[in-house]
Amino acid sequence: MATWKWLKGGLSAPKGFLASGVKAGVKYENKYDVALIYSEQPAQAAGVFTRNRVKAHPLLLTRQQLSNGVAQAVVMNSGNANSCVGEAGDRAALAMVRQTAQELGVPPEDVLVASTGVIGVEMPMERIAGGIHAAAQEILMMSSAGAHEESAHRAALAIMTTDTLVKEFACELPCADGVIRVAGIAKGSGMIHPNMGTLLGFVTTDADIPAEELRRLLSESVEDSFNMVTVDGDTSTNDMVVALANGASGIRPDGEVWPEFAAMFKALCVKLAQEIARDGEGASKFLSVHVHGAKSKEDARKIAKSVCGSSLVKTAFFGEDANWGRILCAAGYAGADFDPDQTDIFLGSVQVAASGQGLAFSEEEAAKILAHKEISVFLRLHEGDAVATAWGCDLTHEYVTINGSYRT
Repeated sequence: MATWKWLKGGLSAPKGFLASGVKAGVKYENKYDVALIYSEQPAQAAGVFTRNRVKAHPLLLTRQQLSNGVAQAVVMNSGNANSCVGEAGDRAALAMVRQTAQELGVPPEDVLVASTGVIGVEMPMERIAGGIHAAAQEILMMSSAGAHEESAHRAALAIMTTDTLVKEFACELPCADGVIRVAGIAKGSGMIHPNMGTLLGFVTTDADIPAEELRRLLSESVEDSFNMVTVDGDTSTNDMVVALANGASGIRPDGEVWPEFAAMFKALCVKLAQEIARDGEGASKFLSVHVHGAKSKEDARKIAKSVCGSSLVKTAFFGEDANWGRILCAAGYAGADFDPDQTDIFLGSVQVAASGQGLAFSEEEAAKILAHKEISVFLRLHEGDAVATAWGCDLTHEYVTINGSYRT
């Protein structure tokens, strides 16, 4: 049983972190769209980035900035991806970093930058600059001794694009020497496919963790959380997950504390990832695909992601059709080593296939399960002990409507 617990609050729940979000009119009037995260002391930092060969200008700069494993601030915007605009994009990302550093009084090399929105459009830098100034002024007026849930919540709002759910969570682990806290926000609704990165995510913790250890923990956590989400098969140019550990708690989670801390950190990432799947563009159902008995963890992951990402599986669930053949088909092209003739498939509690062949199941019972907003699929491979879970959503008419006019 975990000794850590969930908290109310966002990025500022850990000691020494402040965050704010403002309305700068980057693309829309009256929308929060520029945000800052600030650590009152330099933090150990790590990041995981998109594997798309086309990479946005802020992502390239942030990867460079993280080479020393230290950061003290993050500047973010929605409404414009600052991607594929040539030298203008590089200048814009650097200008965001430099202004944030000047406003907050931190070294420019300790500022990270992230953007999300439309690709191929130059940044409206006058509006961005105004937003950074307003967000920085709000942070400078704060005191870490107070509660700043509202301002941190606005930071979570500011990174949203087509999202309909705010994705922010916090948790804490009591230790002999005090309490360690971890918090995170994420955005993601469309252009989501498991190939990290798949979104924007930011995690703060007041634990004392060396950068290399933080990097390993973040990479491991991402593999079983953000990288197991798929909405539409598209991997964005901007996606990253960044973690900051400022040590303000004065506690290093080593020895017996480490397993609990790592479990808490990973659980936070999983919860954020699941919310992204629930908030898939146009989604009406949340899907979880559980693979048991694979030969290896990698095989289990491949099959879970393949089934969860199949357009035919997703449309079948939208239509509430118990078409188990699509599930087995998607497992078959996952590139994993398994024997289809040993595979059992369940829709919730209803077994629909055994040893790779269909069963005479109750269509009425299956229909009841598929009518739910949350649907679980189980594949039992009988090959080994490895397991994995992927999360996604159905594919609806609304997804086409949203993305048919996203730029205009």
